[in-house]
Amino acid sequence: MWRGHDQLLEHVVAVKEVLSHRPARVAGVAACQNAAVGFDLVIRGATVVTPGHREAADIGIADGQIAQLGGAMTGERELDAGGLLAIPGGIDAHTHLAHRGLADRLDFPIWVDDFWSGSRAAIAGGITTIGNMTYPVTAGEDAEETPSAAISREMAGAASEAAVDWFLHPILLHPAELPAGAVAALAEAGHASIKMFLADPDLAADEAALLATANAAKAAGSVTLLHCEDGAMLRQAGETLISEGRGAVANFPDARPVAAEVAAVDQAIGIARRTGARVYIVHLSSAAALDRCRQAKAAGLPVYVETRPLYLHLTRERFTEPDAAKYVGAPPLRERSDCEALWAGLAAGDVDTLCSDHAPWTLEAKLDPALNVVTARQGVADLETLMPMLYSEGVAAGRISLDQFVALTSANAARIFGLYPRKGAIAVGSDADIALWDPGCRRTIDGASMQSLAGYSVYDGWQVQGWPRFVVRRGQLVLADGQITARPGDGEWLRRPVVRRSLLR
Repeated sequence: MWRGHDQLLEHVVAVKEVLSHRPARVAGVAACQNAAVGFDLVIRGATVVTPGHREAADIGIADGQIAQLGGAMTGERELDAGGLLAIPGGIDAHTHLAHRGLADRLDFPIWVDDFWSGSRAAIAGGITTIGNMTYPVTAGEDAEETPSAAISREMAGAASEAAVDWFLHPILLHPAELPAGAVAALAEAGHASIKMFLADPDLAADEAALLATANAAKAAGSVTLLHCEDGAMLRQAGETLISEGRGAVANFPDARPVAAEVAAVDQAIGIARRTGARVYIVHLSSAAALDRCRQAKAAGLPVYVETRPLYLHLTRERFTEPDAAKYVGAPPLRERSDCEALWAGLAAGDVDTLCSDHAPWTLEAKLDPALNVVTARQGVADLETLMPMLYSEGVAAGRISLDQFVALTSANAARIFGLYPRKGAIAVGSDADIALWDPGCRRTIDGASMQSLAGYSVYDGWQVQGWPRFVVRRGQLVLADGQITARPGDGEWLRRPVVRRSLLR
């Protein structure tokens, strides 16, 4: 184990000695004393895991990429990974990070993690790539910010802060008002996805705009992300609860019923059917909505399903607790039967990705007594816990296989968003993004000691088996025995090529 700042400095000195071919060894990284060096880094003794394949093989890394698997090799640095699993670095395609300068320009609170604290949380949990939702600013002097302007702003902020690799999903709040060619221009600039909210009743009712935008996305080779809750039903449910005196946050699940999710999922499937656009349903939460998606997939429609950890590990019973507001997310926590249906969906391949929807607030902000079922602050910190919780409750508990774990946390997202095989694979030519996983490591979750600035976790006190011991991002060791060695700005923006067909089926 590493011990504080002095040992981190010792590691930096050791790496300098390695690069000078002087003997050194620290935190499992050994210098090769052989002057005939073949690779920048060699990972020794791990079991390499990718979907459908598993083997014990050394990994040779050069220029940030995997250059050799197995066989004889030497390296300037060598990492002893005996007993560990080498899996592709996680890809969390759904995060909400706000760069530092944004909060100063708004007159309302936003999530507490920026790209640097979010990167630390990601790395600590085995994730090396994120996809961030990019909102146009709709307040103050930036009230007319366009999606392209929002992207430019966020590109600049992420470039200086991110330590993981990243891509952006432009959010279209008013697609009917966009000029012709706007979606194509975003895709041509490397942002080959868009997101829209069916929870906005005005947008959901504008079928012409939705279909036109989805058609434009299909033509551009973009993915259409949809938040699936019926906005009119949400509005009615919230107003009814407040009028009946049941506006407390404890009633939040009733403000966003399963019926609203199912209605919006039906609309999303209809968009895929009528346009042929690839539709990606974010954070699906219920058995009924999953069944609709299963039928759509069976009919050959290009529909992808994402769920998030909240719906696998927690149920609406949490809203009977005094601090119920800390569990608020949209859609809300569901019944135990929904939870089990989603686990079955992971195992059956009906769910394509598990993403965090990481949108953290401080506990004080979440528990603000002025909030109600309509204004409750949505979102929790889950970047650091996404992969360990899925491994512990999924692989270790026998619910899903190790292959499925890798597919859900990296390979499928890489394929959907045009990054495969650069990302999501441990293969020659792929980026050297590798989580060296200790399947026997046990920890108790303590959000106060984790990387997110939220300062707590909705899983505080959970006993979890399976954590990354080392993480390598594009050949750079960024996590070693709990110590993060990455720096702000080390991450790279990922230009995504357009993808005009399904790569999953």
